[in-house]
Amino acid sequence: MDEIISDVFPGVRRLDVLETGRRRRWTDDAKQRIVEEAFQRGVSVLTVARRHDVDPSQIYDWRRRLFPQISRGISGFAPVVVTPDCPVPSSRGQMEIVCGNGRRIIVDRDVDVAALLRVLAGA
Repeated sequence: MDEIISDVFPGVRRLDVLETGRRRRWTDDAKQRIVEEAFQRGVSVLTVARRHDVDPSQIYDWRRRLFPQISRGISGFAPVVVTPDCPVPSSRGQMEIVCGNGRRIIVDRDVDVAALLRVLAGA
């Protein structure tokens, strides 16, 4: 190997480069798939990061860039599915709420709204 004489490395006569640290390039689709995988319920970001050989902080950065509304904590609206064959509500004024995870919450018309909101926040 050639000798390197430079002002940057005074007194160093030889410098070996062992690894270049080649940067990988991820497509936006690949980033989105990894972010969605990492933030599924019950999945560890660290586990997904190791699986894809990515630093966990990189996954958080991708999430911030690809999904800014999530990173700012803006919840937005929940998707609603209207089905024509739903049972007719009872005359007692009950309401059934079906959460995204499949759990059902049934409340009367006299429900304490603050308590219901706490339950929904945890569902």
